[in-house]
Formats: sequence, C-alpha cells, structure tokens
Amino acid sequence: MCGITSYIGKEEALPHLLNGLERLEYRGYDSAGVAVQHSGEIEVLKTAGKVAALRALSGQKKIPGTLGIAHTRWATHGAPADINAHPHTSKNGLVLVHNGVIENHRTLRKQLEDEGYEFASETDTEVLVQWIDKFYFDNTSLTLEEAVREALRFVEGAYALSLISPEDKDVLLVAANSSPLVIGIASDGFMAASDASPLVGVCTETFPLEDKSMVVFRDGTYKVTSLHDGQALSPDIETLQLNLDEISKKGYPHFMLKEIMEQPISILETMRGRIDPDTGEVVLGGLSDHTIQDRLKQIDRITLVGCGTSFYAGQVAAFLFRKYLGIDAKCVDAAEYCYSHPIITKGDVVFAISQSGETKDTLAAVEIAKEKGALVLGVVNVVGSRISRETDAGVYLHAGPEIGVASTKAFTSQITVLTMITILMANLRGVASGETRELAKALYAVPDAVSTILEMTEEVKRVAQEFTQAHNFLYLGRGIDLFVAQEGALKLTEVSYIHAEGMSASSMKHGPIALVDKDLSILFVAPKGTAQYSKLITNVHEAGSRGGKFIGVITEGDEEAKSLTDFAITIPEIHPDVAPLVSVIPLQLFAYHVATLRGNDVDQPRNLAKAVTVE
Repeated sequence: MCGITSYIGKEEALPHLLNGLERLEYRGYDSAGVAVQHSGEIEVLKTAGKVAALRALSGQKKIPGTLGIAHTRWATHGAPADINAHPHTSKNGLVLVHNGVIENHRTLRKQLEDEGYEFASETDTEVLVQWIDKFYFDNTSLTLEEAVREALRFVEGAYALSLISPEDKDVLLVAANSSPLVIGIASDGFMAASDASPLVGVCTETFPLEDKSMVVFRDGTYKVTSLHDGQALSPDIETLQLNLDEISKKGYPHFMLKEIMEQPISILETMRGRIDPDTGEVVLGGLSDHTIQDRLKQIDRITLVGCGTSFYAGQVAAFLFRKYLGIDAKCVDAAEYCYSHPIITKGDVVFAISQSGETKDTLAAVEIAKEKGALVLGVVNVVGSRISRETDAGVYLHAGPEIGVASTKAFTSQITVLTMITILMANLRGVASGETRELAKALYAVPDAVSTILEMTEEVKRVAQEFTQAHNFLYLGRGIDLFVAQEGALKLTEVSYIHAEGMSASSMKHGPIALVDKDLSILFVAPKGTAQYSKLITNVHEAGSRGGKFIGVITEGDEEAKSLTDFAITIPEIHPDVAPLVSVIPLQLFAYHVATLRGNDVDQPRNLAKAVTVE
C-alpha cells in the first residue's frame, strides 16, 4: 500500500509528480506530499487528505525544479496527519518517500535516539531516512549509493524508496525489497513509481526493479546494482504497453462503474485465442511447457491461495477442480496460509491468485510452496508483477487495468482463467471430456449473458434505492453460488459501509437465523439448475417465515423463487458451473448503486487500498 513516484529529467518535475500521484491514489489517500530539488535546495510540501488537497496547496506557490519525489499514503505507522505524511526529511536534509513496512523500526529508532537524533513523526519512514542519514554523514568517505547500501543491510522488512539529497545535486536514488517499483525510461528523463500508470504519456520503456536492488540516476544515465554486493545488474527492458485511454474513466462517473460495464469485453479478452468452444480445446501459453504439463497430469492435490475477492474466485475454482478432475482441491485465505502448518509435497500444485500480482500475503504463500517443492502457478492481471516473476509459470488475465479499489472485472476474469485451466487439466488427464466440452461452450456464451444483465442497471438501481438505509445484510447461497454470495457481501461492505455477511443458506439455520426479523435485509443467489437449488429455496422459505426484506438473484421465468422475494433481479438461464460469472454482475451493480446513493466515494472507499503490499 501507498504509492510513490519520482521524476528526473529536463522537464519540470512537479506536474509529472502530481499527475502520477492522481493515478496512484487508489493505493492510498490518507495524505500526500512532494519534494522538488532546485539549485541544491529541496522544497517539501505535504498535507493530510487526498491528492487534490496537495495540488491545491502546490498551486499557491511555484516550485521549480527537474528532480522530485512524491507519495500518496495509506497509514500503517502513525495516524493520517500532516506530520506523518511523506516525504520525510532527515537531520542533515536527506528527503525520502517509502512504501512498505520497516519491521525493526523501533530498534533502529531507539539506537538513533541514543545517538541524539530527534523525530517529528510516528512513522517507520522517518526512522528509515534518519538511519540512512547516520551512515551517510557519519562516514564521509561513503558515496550516497554506498551509504544507502550499507544502511539497508540492517533494515528488516519491505520497502520501495526514493531518495534525494541536498549534497548530491541532480541525483535520484531508488531501491526496493519485497515492494513493487517500476522504472520508466523517457527520451529526456526517467521515472520510478509503484506501478506503471504514472509513466503513461511520459515514458516509452519500462522495467520492474528486482528485489534487493537499487538504481542511481544522474547526468542523464542510470545504473542498476545489487544491494547485496554492489554488482551491476542488467534489467529486462520492455516497451510500455499502457495507454491513457485504458486508465481514464471514459465518461463514466467512477472507475468502478466503468469496470463493471467493461466485463463483456474483459471476459472475452481473457478467452481470446485460448479456447475453442466447439472442441473444448484450451491453449494457455503460460502453461504450454511440456514439463509443466507433465506435472499437471500427475498432481495429487490442488491448493489455491488468494485474499479478498481473489479468495472467492479461488473457491469457485476449487469447486470446479473437484467436480471435473476428481482430485482434492481447496482454496485457502493467503493471509492465514503461512500460519496454518500447510502440508505441501512435490505432488501438489499451488495457484496464487492476485489482481495486482503484488499482494504480500499471497507472495508469502508462494515462497512457502516453492520451498516445499510444489509446482507454483500464478493467475495475475498485472504483467511483470512480482507474483508473475516468482512463480514457476502462470496465466495472465488480460482484463486490462483495474483502477477501482473494489475489484469487479478482475474477479470475473480470474474465474474465466481458472475455468479454462480446469478444462485444460481435464484434457491433459483424459477425464470428463464430454462435460468439459459443454463447459467450454457455456463459458464462451458468458459475455452475451453479462451484456444482457448490464442493460438492467437502472432496474438494479431502483432496487438499491430501497436499501440505502439498511444496517445489516445476509447474502445467501449454496454450492458454487455460496462464493458469489460471499463476494457480493464483500462488495457491499467495501463501498457502502453496510455490514454484510455471505454464508451458506443451510448454515443460516445453525445460528444466524436468530438475526432474522422485519429489519434484516437478505439477498439470496439462486440460479436454477444447480444441484442444491431446491434445498436453497427451502432455506429461504424458512427465513422468510420469520420476517426480513428479501432480494432474489434468480433465473428469468422462475416464478417459485420470485414468489419468495420482495425484489427480484433476473439473470438469463445458463450452465450452472459458469453461473457465478453471470450472477455476480447484479451484485456488483447493487453494491455500486447503494454506495453512490449514500454519497460514498466508491473508487476510494475509506480505509482501503487497491494493492495490499504489507502483511
């Protein structure tokens, strides 16, 4: 969490920094700040609040200079306040921005305080810049690069940092360990940022900064070296693929709505060139290596790891793996995986699911699975992200950039990819051929079904108007639809701030049914054709006899289910095993409309950030 961006070149730095922060604001919006170097002086501006407040503040005074660093914060150490905002300045004038968590910051702070250093903030970042200051100014024989390398030997935790110094005019230093940092190359300068979005329109080439490495920019050149031994490194430079159109709202009031409405296209792009709906053949380039395929034929057990929305996508996939492959498959919350004493063997495959490809908890699970010899595969959206680099192989979503903090199109693309992997593995193992051909054909029909539902957005909005004052929601489902209910509850919680829980309709009668009264709002997901449809309808009958207001997401023409609802939202009839891709759409729209009718900022929900890069 947090977003950092930096610029060094021939153009004014401040416009690039502010534009970059606005594109990174989904990573954190508690406070923001910039530091610009000019004629050896470094001017710092920072404020609590969003980047708009910083832009207004910077507009009140001219800050010239062609070198600068900037930061938008999601608070970890220290409350959101001006004093805790980045950049932070050391005793002798070093200025630094930082993303990550310095785990031993208390120990370092105590040592620095014993040596006479004073602190203005509660942050681990100020500890970091003062710690580097100690090494640089106490050892006058060290260059800035050498001092940073030596200081970081004693630092434990994750960091991506950008540093400028009044002693080193026109020099920018960046370093990273277990926290993302992307380098951009322009015709007349360079940028470094937490992701590629600030580079768009400025840079033409890019490369990710590998763990435990640093870059020093000076005199129109850059040098990448190892933090371990200072040896020069050669990065893999690629053409920057993003464009401004992809990271704009395209006339929509919010990124969340834009990304919901993009799903017919994003699902199609995820499938494009990868699946033949007539033969059931699936070709996934990332899994085409013969060694990988041989292991997929032999694996004994599948574990999927993910957090939040990715966890629920993994639950859908585990259901499909068990049904079509007939082998043990489970999805585990990545945040708990490392502490659950997982039993992993070389006969296992572990799928790491993450939109950003940088989720810290999921990366930790990847490391454990690799150590124990499992085949580790990534399912991520962001090309070049750390999970894509750390896993043995994997599949990109090709969903396009997702800017809204509440994930929507990534969820449907994750399920699409994992369904294709199910079909691929069934084909490799020679099982369920007839069933998987039907599944492939049904999957290919999903974009049209999603388009049909998106035409109903005003109808969903009318339902949402009835629930803007709700305080509690139960979302109910059974079988594969349970995971849709849980994802829908998460969406409502994230953006509307209404307490919502997704659970099995059957589990409800083992306790939570005690909550049911006339004031409780209940949404149930009941597409026709699933094995547990009739049991779910019985469960809803049980709850309905005790009060509550009911919304049903049901198949068009299902009069029995409709009779149980106060408000019915219909979906087209579709194969039950791809139904999650369709039934989740009205839940996304419902959450969006409830939140906006309540006046909430759905793109930047309170206390949340898009990429969770700390544990």
